[in-house]
Amino acid sequence: MDRYILASQSPRRRELLHLVIKDYEVIPSEGEEVVSSTDPDQVVQELSMQKALEVAKKVRPCEGDRIIVIGADTVVAVDREILGKPQDRADAARMIGMIQGREHHVYTGVTVCTVEGSTPKDGGNPEPQYFSFSEETAVDVFPMNRGEIEGYVSLEEPYDKAGAYGIQGAFSIFIRGIRGDYNNVVGLPAARLYHELAARGLV
Repeated sequence: MDRYILASQSPRRRELLHLVIKDYEVIPSEGEEVVSSTDPDQVVQELSMQKALEVAKKVRPCEGDRIIVIGADTVVAVDREILGKPQDRADAARMIGMIQGREHHVYTGVTVCTVEGSTPKDGGNPEPQYFSFSEETAVDVFPMNRGEIEGYVSLEEPYDKAGAYGIQGAFSIFIRGIRGDYNNVVGLPAARLYHELAARGLV
């Protein structure tokens, strides 16, 4: 029996994962995030791997069962410079100022860890097996004047999101277009994840 776990408490990722897997649990990762790269696509893969492995090592499958843990991380990058979550209103306004009137890129890394249940004769706990991938989407933003930027950062929306905006929220009126997977910008490339899982017999 397969048991699916999402290593994230993001409500957006929960909704998107439900498109791929109907029944799953949520066990958020809690470890410190450490990266060794500055390339956005590598950073998100490293972070998603850390999240998935942390949770995979906490759970123990029953004999004959298989646990499948999915970790994800999303960053926004302008000219390969990563924009994290804003620290305050001024930081949010700075970030929106960087992405307005131009194209930027959103990267989501996904790691899938599998842990097979061992039999008593096997002894010990098997090490998780995993694979990672990243998806990139280009987002083009209309030019915004100072009043529009200040109006947007006065909302609650920007402050828990990479790059200080949510494409599915109030910021959507400033999106001129995208190239790539919309769901990737929201936080999880559901179509890519489905096909990666299907190719390995995991869904």
